[in-house]
Amino acid sequence: MTETAMGADGGGVEPRTGGGVERSRRRDLLRRAGVYLVTEESLSAGRRSEEIAQAALESGVRVIQVREKDGSARRALEIALAVRRLTRRYNALLIVNDRIDIALAAEADGVHLGQEDLPVADARRLLGEAALIGLSITDAAQLTAPDASMADCLGVGSVFSTSSKSDATLTGLRLLEAARTAADSRTALAPAGGRSPIIAIGGITAANAGLAVRAGADVVAVISAITAASDPGRSAAELLDAVRAEHAQIAVPAAEEPR
Repeated sequence: MTETAMGADGGGVEPRTGGGVERSRRRDLLRRAGVYLVTEESLSAGRRSEEIAQAALESGVRVIQVREKDGSARRALEIALAVRRLTRRYNALLIVNDRIDIALAAEADGVHLGQEDLPVADARRLLGEAALIGLSITDAAQLTAPDASMADCLGVGSVFSTSSKSDATLTGLRLLEAARTAADSRTALAPAGGRSPIIAIGGITAANAGLAVRAGADVVAVISAITAASDPGRSAAELLDAVRAEHAQIAVPAAEEPR
């Protein structure tokens, strides 16, 4: 990797210098996205992940993570390249799960790392300053580790019981609350400025998304709630409506709340 970073939405490759501005823009878009689709072709009822991603984007989803655990690296790259074209059309973000090589090849906006993946500092060195780097949090002790303070966003869960990940640890809402508190306490030192987005994942549906937002999530990440739905676009829209409604309720000043 030379002195370059992953491409911005306009395509091409940008210098490392000044990457913090682009990174801040991406963080802000992620924070306001509401719903974060994670692809998994094996959970898409025989449909291609590109098809699911397009339906979600048409319904207003603005973050797509390519996570293809059951397929080949070649197929994952094919999906990432197709989704990259779509996200540019919709001014949305493309995140790649785990695979920094695929993220680079697809000119993604960032990666999401697990606790056993590369350290955040090494991922940053490879990807450049503009890249978003997310980190999975499954235990409260992880919130005080160096990686958590260096990550751009934290993916917390599994908040609710899920069948999408066989190895998922059920964390409940309490860990989500702890992550929100930890992120808020580091706001002044947050990478590239701004409040670190908190992403809730695991068993989230339109019916319980509001609980995750109330506990501290900016965004809810879903797999099967969209990919396995008979109408992925409609399911995405319902999730967005639920998240936006809860954020709007939280934003109501105390003086205006019903007594």
